[in-house]
Amino acid sequence: MTKTRLEAFSDGVIAILITIMVLELRAPAGSDLTALAGALPEFAMYLLSFAFLGIYWNNHHHMLHATTAVNGAVLWANLHLLFWLSLVPFATRWMGESGLAPLPTAIYGCVLLLSAIAFSILVRAILACQPRDSVLAGAIGDDLKGRLSLGLYTAAIPLTFLNRWIAVALYALVALMWLVPDRRIEARLRAAPPHPAAGE
Repeated sequence: MTKTRLEAFSDGVIAILITIMVLELRAPAGSDLTALAGALPEFAMYLLSFAFLGIYWNNHHHMLHATTAVNGAVLWANLHLLFWLSLVPFATRWMGESGLAPLPTAIYGCVLLLSAIAFSILVRAILACQPRDSVLAGAIGDDLKGRLSLGLYTAAIPLTFLNRWIAVALYALVALMWLVPDRRIEARLRAAPPHPAAGE
């Protein structure tokens, strides 16, 4: 089974989600700087969610680049990831329009947590159909950053009911962690001997 259609479909879905989010941004109610300042919190939430979708797209691309084969389990795991990512625009708008009220902010964190879990499941599904000594398996290793992200999300969700700004800061911290380029896969691919990849 080839990976080309899987990658193309995923790219299309993520592009649509980003488009939906920008279309849901409302223009300021007035035409002065005060009105613009009032729209900044909603724009900040859009920026955070844009960063998360971009991070998933980037990591998804790199992971599939190092993948030699996919199977039915991978397709379903990928759809599972896309399902949770498809809720990002809804959660972003609710959180922004509520002024970071505790429940919408917690739901936003739940969407991020479940997206991260879904990505971890996708990684395991892909690794299961690769050779044991594959480039991808060697690059991912114990995935410390992935496990740390899950822990931060899990801590942030209940913290929204104590202090919403702490929760948002933890969400932003996870994004900053992943904005730093992870060159493990690229480095492994450069070091690996050339070989024909299935599905290319």
